[in-house]
Parts: sequence; structure tokens; C-alpha cells
Amino acid sequence: MRAALSGDQEAYQQLLVAITPHLRTVARRSLSVSAAADVEDVVQDALLAIHLKRASWDATRPIAPWLNAVVYHKAIDALRRKGHRGEVEIDSATDIAAAALDGDRAIDVETALASLDERQRLIVEQMSIQGRTAAEVGSALDMSESAVRVALHRALKRLARRFNGSNS
Repeated sequence: MRAALSGDQEAYQQLLVAITPHLRTVARRSLSVSAAADVEDVVQDALLAIHLKRASWDATRPIAPWLNAVVYHKAIDALRRKGHRGEVEIDSATDIAAAALDGDRAIDVETALASLDERQRLIVEQMSIQGRTAAEVGSALDMSESAVRVALHRALKRLARRFNGSNS
């Protein structure tokens, strides 16, 4: 990429050929259950984006994370175009909480909630404990319903990681 940015067209061609299998792998993983045609569409969109935005890559940094981000965002765009909604089933909150209660290890709810930031804590309390809907919580916190669902999902993932031992 460095040579390509310096104007070496042959290096640029070699780069595109070399990164395409990697882009395909990342796209397939990002789309998980999508058809091969969808994966190829994402790869083509990513290659176009890489071509158009190649000057935005910081040559002092590794290229793989930049490429992965481009493909990931193109995969999200593809899912949105197909009408895929990234919503969290609120009922899954009970499943995550139940999974955290394995055997003798009971969770101190207050300690668990204290590990979350203020907004996440409010969302988990209001939805999982008080039974409010995402729309109600969103209205109270001046957030969209989908933003509330995303925040709930992230909070539950954080709690699950914490109680599965990784504490990150």
C-alpha cells in the first residue's frame, strides 16, 4: 500500500489481488449466514471503498485493522440494505442472567449493576428489573429505541463477560 500510495500502479494491482482473499474471509465472518453472492458484493464494495479512501490509511500503522474496518462497515451496510435489523430480544436478558447463575455462584445484583456505566445501569434496571419497554426507556433517557436496545445488549455482554471470568 505504501508503494501504491507513492504511485506504483503495479504494486497497487498486486495489493488488491493479495488482499482480496482476506477481505472475503472477513466479509464471510461478518455476514455469518449470508449467501456467497452477498459476500462477493461486500468484497466488491470494500475494494471500491479501499480504492476511494486509500489516502486515509495512516502509513505508520498496520494495514490489516484498517482493511478489516472497511469490510466490516461494508458488511453492516449490506445487512441494512437487506433489511436485517440488529435488535436484541429483550427476553434474552433473562437467558443471560440465568446463565450467570450457574450452580452455587449467586450474583449480587447491586455489585453487577455497579460495574456498568450510569446509562447502561439505568437501562438494565429499567428494562430487566422494572420491565419497561425500550421505547419507554428511550423516551425517559432521550435515546432512540434502537439505541436503547444496543446499549442493553452491550451492557448484558459486559455483565456476561464479567461473570464468566474475563472481567473486561
